[in-house]
Amino acid sequence: MPIQEKVVSPSQVKSIVRTFVIDNFLFGQGREFSDSDSFLEHGLIDSMGILTLLEFVSEQFDIRVADEEIVPENWDSLDRIATFVDSKRR
Repeated sequence: MPIQEKVVSPSQVKSIVRTFVIDNFLFGQGREFSDSDSFLEHGLIDSMGILTLLEFVSEQFDIRVADEEIVPENWDSLDRIATFVDSKRR
C-alpha cells in the first residue's frame, strides 16, 4: 500500500527499503549491509534489480521518477534512496 499523504522520515524510508531488499534480493538470508553500502559494489543488487527497486520505491512512496533521475547517485544505497525520496516528497 503506497504511503501517500503521510510524512515519512528518511529513517523510515531506509527501514522499508531495507526490508524489501532483504526479502526480494537476499531472500531473507540476513546478510548485513550498512545504509551507505553500494548495492552494486557489494553485489546486493544487480542493474536489473535496481529497476525493480525503483518501481517499488516509486509506488511505495508515491513519487514519479524521471529517466534522468535513474542514476547511481540516487539509487545505489539506502542513504541515497532516502535522500532522493525526501527531495521528491517535498
